[in-house]
Amino acid sequence: MKKFKIFVINPGSTSTKLALFEDETCLFKTNVFHDSSVLLKFPKINDQLLYRLMVIMKFIDDNNIDLTGLDAIVGRGGSCYSVKSGTYVVDDRLIKDTREAKGGLYHTSMLGVQLAQEIQKIYGGKMFMVDPPIVDEYCDLARITGLKGVYRKAVSHALNLKAAAKHHAEVMGRPYEDCNFIVCHIDGGISVTAHRKGEMIDGNDAGGGQGPFTPTRMGSMAVTDVIHYLQDKSHDEILNLCTEAGGFSSHFGTSDSDKIHARVEKGDPHAVRVWNAMIYQIIKYIGAMSTALAGQVDAIILTGGLLRFDDIEQKIKESCEWIAPVTSYPGEFEQEALAYGALRVLRGQQKAKIYPGKPVWNGFEK
Repeated sequence: MKKFKIFVINPGSTSTKLALFEDETCLFKTNVFHDSSVLLKFPKINDQLLYRLMVIMKFIDDNNIDLTGLDAIVGRGGSCYSVKSGTYVVDDRLIKDTREAKGGLYHTSMLGVQLAQEIQKIYGGKMFMVDPPIVDEYCDLARITGLKGVYRKAVSHALNLKAAAKHHAEVMGRPYEDCNFIVCHIDGGISVTAHRKGEMIDGNDAGGGQGPFTPTRMGSMAVTDVIHYLQDKSHDEILNLCTEAGGFSSHFGTSDSDKIHARVEKGDPHAVRVWNAMIYQIIKYIGAMSTALAGQVDAIILTGGLLRFDDIEQKIKESCEWIAPVTSYPGEFEQEALAYGALRVLRGQQKAKIYPGKPVWNGFEK
């Protein structure tokens, strides 16, 4: 049986994760870091494209990595119109809508499909996108807000959430499409989502700052408090509090969770209080998602980098295991999820989807 060679590109704010797979076997996995002082010279994220490509190609050359004969290149998608979960062919329309941030999410993940296209020009192969952050499978009731014409957006860590859910369904010996899960990605950003029979029907808008506060994000607050606190702040300062300067950064002047947890372990009262408050807020959102599933929950699944701290899982179990069994998968499955999404298509087990060039949902008819 033919073995498929798949190159994975997953851009982050100051690094690009790269991996090379031969079927399910990971031949190498790394983080190529980009100097933040250099990135700040580029006015827009799209302007970083050629710089990141240059750094990636230098890494490939310096480490004698052979990409000839690639069957597929998978780029983390990000900013096109919302899509259903799945593996998508990367075509010119997808590239264009991603560059123009048609989906409203302006995030470094948008460089993934663009970098895939640049690598494809050199080495060939098919190009795919898998479960970008703007995967939208919300039920209708999850979309409504208290303002006419303002609707909730689905922005989450969909790639890792879906991968963890599908993996746990396999562990249970059941199809993902037959299960009801609450799945939480807990790291620099936090997503708490409800999965019903294979669709992610609700969750916090992690990209929009909704939900528990995180190491870098201020999270949900009363609108009156937000107006009072932010009334003298500039637009850029407000956005920064939603994405970089909120949460632990605001409380401690750093988002380094290892340093903060070290203070927790020493019994620092402020650190203990804030750390446990973050977990408490996650627990409350888990409770909310259990009601979205009418209490019919097969498992609560935890994943993400902060699960390296055992007390997070422990406290969630103490408060939530009456809802359903809690299972933790520390770290993230993103590189594997990207590769396996392409592999299923290459093997003919799944048909690649074509990007429709319009949002999954664009308002109610009546």
